[in-house]
Amino acid sequence: MSADDIDMQLHAPARLQIAALLAKVSEMEFAKLRELVKVSDSVLSKHLAALSDAGYVRLRKAAEGGRQRTWASLTGGGARALARHVAALRAIVAHLPVAAE
Repeated sequence: MSADDIDMQLHAPARLQIAALLAKVSEMEFAKLRELVKVSDSVLSKHLAALSDAGYVRLRKAAEGGRQRTWASLTGGGARALARHVAALRAIVAHLPVAAE
């Protein structure tokens, strides 16, 4: 793994956070994801659209409680891309000493 393995679709901090959150669950509702990532609706929508276009995230819309809701889940390809990206990041910083607390 090297810097060449950095995935530019996951490089943006918000996208990395979205992928990491979705990796822990089968799916997450848009509002909960927005709350955890601490971004606006429009910013989250743009990041989810980019991740969806890359094939990393699947979006599902469903009516719930009389309102249209959007649910996001990480695809298998997204999970593999996340694992490669994180391995590349770890390889880049592997030589650094452990920070004292």
